[in-house]
Amino acid sequence: MPEVTTYTIKALDESTWDAFAALVDRNNGVFGGCWCLGFHPEGGDNELTPAMRRRRKLERVREGKAHAALVFDNDDCVGWCQFGTPDEVPRIKSRAVYEKGQSTPPDWRIACNFVGKGHRRRGVATAALAGALDLIAGLGGGTVEGYPEGADSVPAGFLFNGALSTYERLGFTRDRKIGKHRWVVVKVVAPAG
Repeated sequence: MPEVTTYTIKALDESTWDAFAALVDRNNGVFGGCWCLGFHPEGGDNELTPAMRRRRKLERVREGKAHAALVFDNDDCVGWCQFGTPDEVPRIKSRAVYEKGQSTPPDWRIACNFVGKGHRRRGVATAALAGALDLIAGLGGGTVEGYPEGADSVPAGFLFNGALSTYERLGFTRDRKIGKHRWVVVKVVAPAG
């Protein structure tokens, strides 16, 4: 029988930055030095070095313009789920197709769901997404969109937005397809309290 791990979720902020940074460092800056900046407005700037991306991500955290649910296994951050308003994380994959079918913009977007090496297929991605939904509820809730791919379409290490099955397990419904294997999924999250 597999070992059951209980994870703790914490919001990304200055108090959790060091744990987040340690996870990113252990994973080669994530996707070659992205530092989970790729979905932010400046994410497409190819002139930004990994060190510059790290500094910019920390600036966003300090300014309150970077949101994520961090997953902890004891004191180690092992994954995260980045989320934000459409203005905070405007850069999504398949954007042109997405905009053709868009009706009402969401209140929140799930931008990146990352699990560190050695921790995949242990429920971290699900814990991260559930944690992001809880944090969104605490921030007033609203309509949340995600852009997952079918898990059989790409290797687990490249599921930037997470697997479709993870979203569906947490109550998201399929809205429309925006790529060969990519979906827009939606869930309404009630405010906490």
